[in-house]
Amino acid sequence: MAASSADKVLTAVSRVGLGLGGLAVLPSFCLFDVDGGQRAVVLNMLTGVEDKVRGEGTHFKVPWLLQPKLYDIRLRPKLIQTTTGTKDLQTITIHVRMLFRPDVAGLPTIHTTLGEDYDERVIPSIANEVMKATIAQYNAEQLLTQREHVSQEIREAIVHRARQFNILMDDVSITHLTYGKEFARAIEEKQVAEQDAERQKFIVAASEQERQATVIRSEGEAEAAKMISEALKEHGSGLIEVRRIDAAKDIADSLAKSPNVMYLPAGQQMLLNTGGGGRSQ
Repeated sequence: MAASSADKVLTAVSRVGLGLGGLAVLPSFCLFDVDGGQRAVVLNMLTGVEDKVRGEGTHFKVPWLLQPKLYDIRLRPKLIQTTTGTKDLQTITIHVRMLFRPDVAGLPTIHTTLGEDYDERVIPSIANEVMKATIAQYNAEQLLTQREHVSQEIREAIVHRARQFNILMDDVSITHLTYGKEFARAIEEKQVAEQDAERQKFIVAASEQERQATVIRSEGEAEAAKMISEALKEHGSGLIEVRRIDAAKDIADSLAKSPNVMYLPAGQQMLLNTGGGGRSQ
């Protein structure tokens, strides 16, 4: 009797244990979690991808029949680099940085037509196409002077093309724009030529100023000569004598101030030192 009772107890305990084990394993087969910043697309093995997109939280699923696929809907960066030609056949390398995310309502279409790696399938192709088509409309110099306008045109075209694939672009911007060696050398030579032109303009302006100064000086000298001629005609040689006396006074004044000048009076043979430079006895 005792052995029979023990067997019944063990059987009941094993059944309870199996039941509890089944209850513990059941959530992993019948429930799935969607974290923040994610959305779930459910594949029904009988009817295909469902149109309803599951948000954050815990959701029920039927094992094998319903298979959820998780998608990240947060913003992600993407850097695209391409080398292309301008309208004037210059080669440039352009880098464009994009911030993208999937359209939540279009996730079933993305899963059906593109798959989980939709960004690698779509974004590089449309970005390269838009950049090459836009850059080809401008000269290399225009890309420098109209960079903001070119960036806006590229942004609008990429946003429009990406929306067709249910991809939302929150930002598109040009980060780098590199020119070929030939164009960089041409820009440097142009700057040197412009500096030389400015230098030549300065030289020409200085020569013109000097010419004008020479003309004015010549006109002044001619006017002075004319006035002297008129004075000579009116007063004879008196003006010349006055000028000679003035010059003699200036010379005498200069010599009188010099301590090393010796005077020899007329009719005498002895030198007189009028500078006061002799020694006292």
